[in-house]
Amino acid sequence: MSWTDDRVETLKKMWGEGQSASQIAKELGGVTRNAVIGKVHRLGLSNRATSAGAAKTEAKPKAKPAPKIEAKPKAKPEPKDEEDGGPIMRTVAAAPPKSTLPARKQIIPAGQPLPPQPSANEISPEALAKVNEVEKKAKKIGLMELTERTCKWPVGDPATEDFWFCGLPVKQGKPYCEAHVGVAFQPMSSRRDRRR
Repeated sequence: MSWTDDRVETLKKMWGEGQSASQIAKELGGVTRNAVIGKVHRLGLSNRATSAGAAKTEAKPKAKPAPKIEAKPKAKPEPKDEEDGGPIMRTVAAAPPKSTLPARKQIIPAGQPLPPQPSANEISPEALAKVNEVEKKAKKIGLMELTERTCKWPVGDPATEDFWFCGLPVKQGKPYCEAHVGVAFQPMSSRRDRRR
């Protein structure tokens, strides 16, 4: 299909009337909606914010927005001044509006210790002892040295040079070694018992 002068004129006419690209494509035949949109773009025809149906509804007069009312500081009259005989006016500042935004999470600068994590209290002392022993034997590898066979348990703060991964052989089907699996994947019942 080529864009002949007649087809381009039909396109321009229908576009100016507010016809949709799909309607124009159907009328022209042998052309897709996207081809019509592309041709309209290449011809530099105006972007229509509304279609013909929407243009009819736009003819209604728009309602004026309500004027904004600004809060004025309250004036508190005081007893009359003895010299003037008139009241002394004192301006009282209005309280600042309270923020409706949610509170932001605390951002900890790099190199600072992380606050205690709630899950650390739930880990059994036996599992922690086992992890401490394993971490003494860990390979202490970097991110680029991780494979599917190495334990991916992170140790330390990632923002410091002392950060490393365990690197010991993983337990079958898990991303961690046996000791770290014991900490990461605890049975549901034991977690419930500790919370009571």
